Parts: sequence; structure tokens; C-alpha cells
Amino acid sequence: MRVFKTLVTLPTSILFGLLLFATTTVQSDVHSEYPNSVVGQRHMVSSAHPLASEAGHAVLEAGGTAMDAAVAVQFMLNLVEPESSGIGGGAFLLYWDAQQQKLLTYDGREKAPTAATPEYFFADNGEPMKWSEAVPGGLSVGVPGTLMLLETAHKAHGTRQWANLVQPAIKQAREGFRVNTKLANSIAAAAERGLTLFDSTRNYFFNEDGTPKAEGTLLVNDEFADSLTLIAANGSAPFYTGPIAESIVAAVKTETNAGIMTLDDLASYEVIQRDPVCFPYRAYEVCGMGPPTSGGLTMGQMLTILSSFDLPAMGPTAESWHLYIEAAKLAYADRGMYMADADFVDMPEGLLNADYLAQRTALIDPQKSMGKATAGTPPWDEAKLYSPDTQIEKPGTSHFSIADQYGNRLSMTTTIESGFGSRVMTRGFLLNNELTDFSFKPEKDGQAIANRVEGGKRPRSSMSPTIVMQDGQPVLLTGSPGGSRIINYTTQSVIAILDWGMDPQDAVAMPHIVNRNGKTDVEEGTDATDLIPALEALGHEINVRSLTSGLHTILIKNNHLYGAADPRRSGVALGK
Repeated sequence: MRVFKTLVTLPTSILFGLLLFATTTVQSDVHSEYPNSVVGQRHMVSSAHPLASEAGHAVLEAGGTAMDAAVAVQFMLNLVEPESSGIGGGAFLLYWDAQQQKLLTYDGREKAPTAATPEYFFADNGEPMKWSEAVPGGLSVGVPGTLMLLETAHKAHGTRQWANLVQPAIKQAREGFRVNTKLANSIAAAAERGLTLFDSTRNYFFNEDGTPKAEGTLLVNDEFADSLTLIAANGSAPFYTGPIAESIVAAVKTETNAGIMTLDDLASYEVIQRDPVCFPYRAYEVCGMGPPTSGGLTMGQMLTILSSFDLPAMGPTAESWHLYIEAAKLAYADRGMYMADADFVDMPEGLLNADYLAQRTALIDPQKSMGKATAGTPPWDEAKLYSPDTQIEKPGTSHFSIADQYGNRLSMTTTIESGFGSRVMTRGFLLNNELTDFSFKPEKDGQAIANRVEGGKRPRSSMSPTIVMQDGQPVLLTGSPGGSRIINYTTQSVIAILDWGMDPQDAVAMPHIVNRNGKTDVEEGTDATDLIPALEALGHEINVRSLTSGLHTILIKNNHLYGAADPRRSGVALGK
């Protein structure tokens, strides 16, 4: 079997974190099975920043649950990776409760203001705005859900005092943290994309002379510390009905693209527990989130289609990647046609129907690309109700996975949508631009688009927090940021570990090949480019480009935990 060698190098922060971990990890001869992953027996956390992983690891060391650790991790990520996630955004959480022996999912996705209409993103000329025009300002801000998700899930699954879990981020915000390479590059790149439009954001991320804060700069955030102090003492109440809520509503009234969010919109927000989307894949059961994210269903279609092919025997070859690309096209075609917030849109119950997916599988020619796929007709009386949505989400997200000593397992993807969200900052944190995940066009050819804007609706997402089960127990926690490519990244990690037997660290670092029912993206600077001639010979159109995933994965095997952190980010896995 050929395993790709990635040319992506580990950041210094990851190497430091791995050295730090080496002083606490339990070493075992079992570790030789996966020599590149971090190994533990009691607990493990993998996140996108060393300080966040350290905060979660400290909670686990003190006897906290996976959910206790998640609270500390998310607040720290908000501080040190502000461009990607935070309390100004939304999240999806999968939680395996070991005591209940039950998988629970929490939907903390942002919502459109109640007064929003399908023409929400129309310009004065009566035509939909361009995506880049709609992002900066309050118009793109959805009602945030991350904080309420944390509070709701912590009440159900936490054992440590809420206030104590917030303290590490408060302390770090007041002392400051050093800007790392990723954040410095992100600030510089966003300078021309609206990051300097608003005073509070510009003053925080740029120097007085207008230059972006550079790597190594000490960044202090007393405003965020003050917000967290309120939240530590009072939970989410100040955010949804108190002084922070008032600041959010005022902040979205920007001169550029003023928003319409109200205090009532914030006060009425609710986290929803939904049924997980689970489906068989070889000897496993793969579980993810259902709508309003398309992640679980689209992964379900892709993996069910691919289960008809012997990927384990093929390995990561041009032959297997061709099949993967074709499966992705078929699944993304259905995604664009049917998937949206199920509280507003009747979706086909047959999207994971075995007979239907067998029909879709039959469309794949192992010797030739099908070109662009069209949506199928799942078993459903109204399968022709909608028109395809072509809205593409932009990457600006984070993922973390946590396993505790009690057998609880957690997979959480968290976001403010594109990098730096709406570019609007209040009380020390950024607000999302999640509403730009909606289709700007409400209909096409006289048919409604499922993912159109509606008041109180949650925009379709691609976030794919995943927990793989075997014999009724979790064996793999995984997920990634990456906009609409998240589904590809997460699916590839599942295939690499379960089908190709890769070391989890090698699996998250392996080069990406991505298709969203168009041209195929191949990750630049990696061995994946060696496959381009073979893929082109099969009829695939290729783009070579940067593909910045952020997979954070934990494999549970033989009573050991194997943690992996994507080297394309600044993260680290820590455990004991």
C-alpha cells in the first residue's frame, strides 16, 4: 500500500506541545502500532492551538469530564484563534454519554433575525449582492449559539463549576498571548477584505501605523476578559438578555451593511437537541449531525456509495481517488438540491435509503469521470420541489475532539464562518457572518431554493463533527474546519483510518483531494500532485491549490487513545 508523504511541516507550536506532552503521556508497546500519534490511556484532547489543548488537558487532569474540558477549550480558542470561532458564532456538538450509553447531539447554529425575508441580501437594484459585498457589517450576522450550546451541554454533562472553567481564558486574556504564524498571516491577508473597516476590529488587530500585528506580538484583550467575567458569574444570561446582548444589537447597526437583529432575537434563541444521523460503513456505524448542517447526510451518502468498492485493498491510489471523487459529486449534487434547515424545509427521508444509493452508485464508471453530477430523486413525494443551491461556504472554523477518563467522548465543530466573520467586534469578540451561508437567491426557474433566507431559519452548514461507533462504543472522533470542503476532509480522515489503516497522525496530515461537484482540487506541494496525470486521463479537471484543513482526531483502540492534530494548523494533541 502506498501512503502519501506530506510536504507540510509541523509548526514550532505543535512540536513544543508534543514535547510538553511527552512528560505526561503513558508510554506502551501498543504505541508502536501508531508511532506518530500521541498516546494515552485516561484522557486526550486535540484542538487547533496549544493553549486551548493545555486548558482542556488541565481540566481532564483535575478529573473533569469531556464537556468540562470543552468549555475551557472553546473559550481559549475564542481568545487565541479569534478568526475561526468563538461566542460570537455557532457550533455543532456530538457527545457520547458513557453513563447513559447514549449519543447526543446539540445544535448551536446561528439563526436569521425574525424579520429576515428571502430577499434579505438583495441590493438596491433588486439583484442579489455579491458574497464579498455582503460579508462585512451587521447584515451578515446571525444570532449566535455557541455560548448557549456550551452552557446547555455543560449543565447536562459537566461536573466542574462553570466559573472555574472560564478562568483560564480570563487569565490569558489579561496577561496576553503571542500572535502565532497562522493568526499573523490571517490578519495580513484579511487587511484588504474588510478587517480595517470598523474601529474596534482595526484597533485590536492592527498597529497605530496601520500595519497588521506581526507574529510574536503580545495581544492583550481586557474587553474579552471583562465579558468572560460576566459570563463566569452569570452564565449565558448577560449575552442573550443583558448588557452583552445590548452591545451586540448596537454593534450590528453598522454604517456598512447595517443588520436588523433585535434584543428579542437574542432572547428567544434556543439550542436544539436533534437525533444523530447514523449509517453503517463496513464493520462500523458512522454518526454525525443532521440538518441544518449537511455534513452527516452528505458523508452518509459518500461513504454508503463507497462501501460498494474495496477501498481497503486499493489503498490511496488513483483508482480509489477516482471512485471517491465520483461519490462526492453525487452526494454534493443532492446536498445542493435538498439539504437545509429541516425545521423550515421538508427534506427527503430517502437520502440515505439503501436502494436509492445503490442506484446512485450504479452511475459511477470506474474508468471514466461522469463530469458534473445531477441530483437524484430519493424516495419522497415532493422530490422536485426545490432548485439547486450553489452557495459556497468560506473556511473560518475550528474543530476539537476530547475523550475523558470516564468514557465520555466529544466531537465539536465551531465557527464564525469566514475568517474574522463579519469583521464586526464588540466587547472583545468577533461576530459571525453566518447568514452568508444562505442562498442569496430565493428561487430559480420558478422553484424555491431550500437554503433560501427565512426569518428564524438556520443557514445550511457543512460542519461535520463525527463519532464512529463499533459494537456500540465510540472508536473514532474526528472533524475539521474548511467551509464546504469540511465534508471531504472529514470523510477522508474516516477512510484513511478505517479503510487504509493509517496512523491517525498520518491520516490527518495526508494530502487532500477534494470535489464538490465541479473541478477536483488537489493539494499543492504534496505527493497528491503525482496522481494528476492519472486523474486527468480519467476525465477529471484539476485545480492545484492550498487546502487548509484542521482535522483534530482521536482513535480509541485496545484501551488506548491515539490523538492527532492537523499540521496545517497550530494545534496539538495532549493526553495521559
